[in-house]
Amino acid sequence: MSMSLLRLSPLLLAFTLAACDDAPRFTQAEPGEALSGGQATVQRSDRNAFSLPSANLSPERRLDFAVGNSFFRSPWVIAPSTTTARDGLGPLFNTNACQNCHVRDGRGHPPEPGDSNAVSMLVRLSIPDQPYYAQVIERLGVVPEPVYGTQLQDMAVPGVAPEGKVRVSYDSQTVTFKDGHQVELRRPTLQITQLGYGPMHPDTRFSARIAPPMIGLGLLEAIAEADILANEDPDDRNHDGIRGRANRVWDDAQGKTVVGRFGWKAGQPNVNQQNVHAFAGDMGLTSTLLPKDDCTPTQVDCLAAPNGDGADGEKEVSDNLLRLVTFYTRNLGVPARRNVAAPQVLAGKNLFYQAGCQSCHTPQFTTAANAAEPELANQVIRPYSDLLLHDMGPGLSDERTEFAANGQDWRTPPLWGIGLSQTVSSDARFLHDGRARDLLEAVLWHGGEAQAARDQVLTFNAEQRAALLAFLNSL
Repeated sequence: MSMSLLRLSPLLLAFTLAACDDAPRFTQAEPGEALSGGQATVQRSDRNAFSLPSANLSPERRLDFAVGNSFFRSPWVIAPSTTTARDGLGPLFNTNACQNCHVRDGRGHPPEPGDSNAVSMLVRLSIPDQPYYAQVIERLGVVPEPVYGTQLQDMAVPGVAPEGKVRVSYDSQTVTFKDGHQVELRRPTLQITQLGYGPMHPDTRFSARIAPPMIGLGLLEAIAEADILANEDPDDRNHDGIRGRANRVWDDAQGKTVVGRFGWKAGQPNVNQQNVHAFAGDMGLTSTLLPKDDCTPTQVDCLAAPNGDGADGEKEVSDNLLRLVTFYTRNLGVPARRNVAAPQVLAGKNLFYQAGCQSCHTPQFTTAANAAEPELANQVIRPYSDLLLHDMGPGLSDERTEFAANGQDWRTPPLWGIGLSQTVSSDARFLHDGRARDLLEAVLWHGGEAQAARDQVLTFNAEQRAALLAFLNSL
């Protein structure tokens, strides 16, 4: 029996069309969808939205959060100093306080013309891998530049030369949508000037990285490793073009290789180690896990500079101070979503799925029962990330390896809170090097495994583009 589509009821017609499309259809908000961080979600959407403790922290536990916050926000000073709890800055460093990079616990931005330093953007350094550096690669993930190490530090204490200055310039290119709408994209070029210790290795690889937002780190850490690995598909067994794989990185405390989940290339395994390496690289501060200043053998003034170690040998970042800062960074709450049931947001969510974005930006996990902090355990969270590496194409390549990641590989960044990024800091930018000034630019830089999704977005008309952005801004 045949029947014309024109004779179908509107409801049956909608069902028939949806049945021809594998993309799910969302007509209402999912239960609990607004609570991106589960019971730890915070109800704030202003410029301080990223700076609140997990909503389910007890008053007693909030005291530790507040103390950790004070060390995260306040500047460190040069040793020797009467401020013994915060001395030891440098000798080489990028900033004197964590909050300078993570503005109000949000994301950073590249330097503007005329800036004296990069502040919330740093530059990673390395040279090509060589077999005889196998042990170094196993522990650091890269071969350091022989004179400048793994990170360019553009500031220094008196008597020590900064390593160099960072500038960024841009070339423009235009992308055109199917309906003729055009978007200008910026491709950055790094300029390293005023090198303090002579020329770099001729094959040095550079990677600019802006500071990522700090929210929800403890919840991401609490995702069971098995749940992350369940989404791996390096051989594309399901033939969807997505080949996510976990980075395998060195755990300093355990002395072995484990799954990485933090950093732009998932180069760090846990929040504590991420903090330790940031203290060392960004501020030149020692700790039990990294007990020596970040000076290379040729930087003799750096090696000879005073340090802020205690009289009993306690490192500049004491174990207790590190515990408090780690507690703080684990418990920065994720803000609740806004307008989850709005028709335009639901339409954008459908388009997000239609383009296949959820293949990498995995919407939901449940955290493990053995989370590092009890408030973070057994939470249904919606980070929109699989924490895996994906090939993002040559347009985003930094040509620099990091453990198992190659130049085109980047960890799927969590999207929760992304719609509040420029509310928290108007200077916030997107993608690893801050080249994208808004979310649409960020989407249009996607390539590699995300090329098909990006090409689908290019077919969207003005109404659809507005809906997709409404959804992303609701996160």
